[in-house]
Amino acid sequence: MAETAPLLQAKDLRVTLRSGIEIVRGVSFTAKAGKVLGIVGESGSGKSITMRAVMGLSPPGSVISGSIKLRGEELVRAPERRMRALRGSRIGLIFQDPMTALNPVVTVGKLIAEAVRLHNPGMPAQKAWQRAVELLELVSVPEPDVRANQYVHEFSGGMRQRAMIAMAVANNPDVLIADEPTTALDVTVQAQILDVLKGLQDRFSMGLILITHDLGVVAGAADDVIVMYAGKIMESGSVRDIFYRTRHPYTHGLLSCLPKISGEQLRLEPIPGSPPLLSARPKGCPFHPRCPMARDVCRVDEPALRPVDNVLTACHFAEQLRDGLADGTNTEAERA
Repeated sequence: MAETAPLLQAKDLRVTLRSGIEIVRGVSFTAKAGKVLGIVGESGSGKSITMRAVMGLSPPGSVISGSIKLRGEELVRAPERRMRALRGSRIGLIFQDPMTALNPVVTVGKLIAEAVRLHNPGMPAQKAWQRAVELLELVSVPEPDVRANQYVHEFSGGMRQRAMIAMAVANNPDVLIADEPTTALDVTVQAQILDVLKGLQDRFSMGLILITHDLGVVAGAADDVIVMYAGKIMESGSVRDIFYRTRHPYTHGLLSCLPKISGEQLRLEPIPGSPPLLSARPKGCPFHPRCPMARDVCRVDEPALRPVDNVLTACHFAEQLRDGLADGTNTEAERA
């Protein structure tokens, strides 16, 4: 049997602003049908802009290079008309803030029905409305026929997110990109939203890309993980390998920020300092000003992504993490 093309594959993806600043630097990943790819990192790490490049929604005047293929079809430099046809039909996107992404003067049912008819222009309005009600029911909105006649401001935060998900899957996309879908929601509603996403993925055999800064969300939902920092991939691998066999100090730092229920850790260990501005990225490894393992080579040479054990990592001293971080070193942020 011939091997089928990957669902969504990016190779050496780069996004350069009109000013010449490169905000996505050589990112490569593969999204598989029926699998969840988690993309993790602090604010400004390049997670969302990478996915917007996939959608053809990168900043005006920016230049995209590399390759993005959807079931073998090249999307980089694809005509805007083609990208409009793909957005919302074969690639769905759940925006970060549904309150600002959804039109406040149109009922939720009409918003979803418009998303359906946009890619099915011959569908009667009544049938599109029925489809909207069915989608609200599919994402577990109570009384969907009543809720369809309400406006966004009448929905709670969790309900707005469900409405946004209903719009994103209205046309059974091949790939669903969820950009921080659980932000500002309490943990109970977060779990409900993740259950909805997983249920829809199983129902439609979609590839799901989950963008988040919350490693707890990734631990319970993702199959594979990409950790991004300063516009590039710092580490990637299966969720189990990333959590239990991390080989990058940045990932190690993110994991150290998580509270533990075992009682082994009484206080959290935040990563000192802040992520760099992309316009003032440090020479060498971009993480070295905050890294407890930084040496002279880190300040000069930027490490390439390379295999170490079961993960791909961009660290000169990845092997040292097998026995924990090196002793007696302080970050440059602590010394400043």
